[in-house]
Amino acid sequence: MEAVAKPLRGMLEEVVACVRAVAAKEVMPRYLKVAQQRKSDGSLFTEADLASQEALSRILPTIYAGPIVAEEMTPEQQAEYWLAGNEGLWCVDPIDGTSNFVNGLPYFAVSVALMINGRSVLGVVYDPIADEAFYAEKGAGAFLNGERLPIKEHVPHLRNSMAQVDFKRLPPGLARELVAAPPYSSQRNFGASTLEWCYVAAGRFDVYLHGGQKLWDYAAGSLILEESGGFMCTLHQDDFWADTLWKRSAIAAREAGLFDAWKRWIRARQ
Repeated sequence: MEAVAKPLRGMLEEVVACVRAVAAKEVMPRYLKVAQQRKSDGSLFTEADLASQEALSRILPTIYAGPIVAEEMTPEQQAEYWLAGNEGLWCVDPIDGTSNFVNGLPYFAVSVALMINGRSVLGVVYDPIADEAFYAEKGAGAFLNGERLPIKEHVPHLRNSMAQVDFKRLPPGLARELVAAPPYSSQRNFGASTLEWCYVAAGRFDVYLHGGQKLWDYAAGSLILEESGGFMCTLHQDDFWADTLWKRSAIAAREAGLFDAWKRWIRARQ
């Protein structure tokens, strides 16, 4: 951490301000007003995604010089810029939850992370509908609009917990077990991975499960959860950061005992 602490000092406020400004200028004026298109993988994108990405790609290197890896790039560009950014790169999701955005569901976010040596050291996730900015810097804690996370401290037993689970990317057998005999009290899935991490960090969800996220889905949110005192791993690796870069599963929870019980339940049923 010593190698990156000095250049990061004071940068977080600039990044939060940048993300807020881009959301206000490029995203929200287009809410419910743009046509949707589909990429080759079937996922949606809009003019708002492209405008947000372009603005962030222009501003962020003035804060910290480094390449940009962003969702609306080609896979070839993403791989090229990733390899060029070992000493520092920006990972950007210009609008996470585009399907929600185009259908008027008020749950989407702009997400930015600074990554050095393959790990996130600064992360910002901004929900412009709720005007909630979640952010963290490595070793300095996590916050929501200036309030330290978590907001809710009570941690229930697994059987009484609120779970955030994305079923469609899970191994089929595990998904069936969760439907047939869930170990938690209640479950939700709102369709924006970057915010899901933050909701666990805040204590709004107690446990989290996702079968496979892109780099920009987890880069900022995982740091925010980690800095809030939460815990995470993947379906197959105890070290979250040791798993596959471009598609990474996630098991997470707010508290160590709850995390251990959740992880054991899931791994026994894969």
